[in-house]
Amino acid sequence: MGSFSIWHWLVVLLIVVLVFGTKKLKNMGTDLGGAVKGFKDGMKDGSTPDTPVPPASQVTAAQGPAGADKTTIDVEARNKS
Repeated sequence: MGSFSIWHWLVVLLIVVLVFGTKKLKNMGTDLGGAVKGFKDGMKDGSTPDTPVPPASQVTAAQGPAGADKTTIDVEARNKS
């Protein structure tokens, strides 16, 4: 604990509680805990994908019978004024 005794730290804690109040300290603790939990969940989600992406050769073979062209065209709709 450094050069300060336990009594010094208790006085500092008492002053912090008097300045901020217990409700404000509780809210800050809850916010900090939620932020840490969100960070841990984000680290888990970013490490491995949920479903593996199949290679392109498997996608073309699974399209159906030969000659059947099932493609999706991405089109942007515009309103006429």
